[in-house]
Amino acid sequence: MNKKVFYQKNDYFCAPHFCVCETHIFSKMRKSNTKFIESLSDREIVEAILRKDSAITYYYMYEKCFPLFSSKFKNYYTDCKDCIEFINDIYVYIMTPRNNGKCYLAGFGFKCRFEHWLKIVTESYCHQLYSRRKNVIEIFDENDRLPDISVTIDIESLNKSDVETILNMMSNQRYRDLIRYRYVEQKTNEETAKLLNMSMDNYYNKHRLAKEQFNNVLEKEGLL
Repeated sequence: MNKKVFYQKNDYFCAPHFCVCETHIFSKMRKSNTKFIESLSDREIVEAILRKDSAITYYYMYEKCFPLFSSKFKNYYTDCKDCIEFINDIYVYIMTPRNNGKCYLAGFGFKCRFEHWLKIVTESYCHQLYSRRKNVIEIFDENDRLPDISVTIDIESLNKSDVETILNMMSNQRYRDLIRYRYVEQKTNEETAKLLNMSMDNYYNKHRLAKEQFNNVLEKEGLL
């Protein structure tokens, strides 16, 4: 189905109604509403977007998070003519009901900041559909370190496809397999070490390095 036709027929795609035709209205509302919207919690923001509150959706998606979306738009060869159309695409993606009748956004579990979640979802969306621009490809050295963070990773705040996106961006295949076995497939340390043919001493060292590289990818993508 043609993307533009799909958007026109999809009741959840309300973005053009306010990002194009009513921009001048929101411009006038901005001064009085910005402080109020900024005071809202993530849960209140998400609930407002789900009920298609135009003012809050416009401010949060098209103003507050514009730098986030702009960065991803510049990093990929998309089929969008500009960043506004790109944000429209992301809006449709998170608001369209899935097979279970719920949209992607309705499944957000508030285990991380909403802006953090949007970054991960947008990166995952782009990674699945578009090619990354060569001049912004980042090379990750297996010896990279994150000196100021605790070596822990939060897999539970990500869905399966998002985790795969992050794993695919890790440069070291062995570290990638270790994280997948241990955290995605939830095998024990002993089972993971056996699958990777490692002694336990070697495993614990590589485990720490794998977690550091996973976090390194999150940090370099602005997700940590």
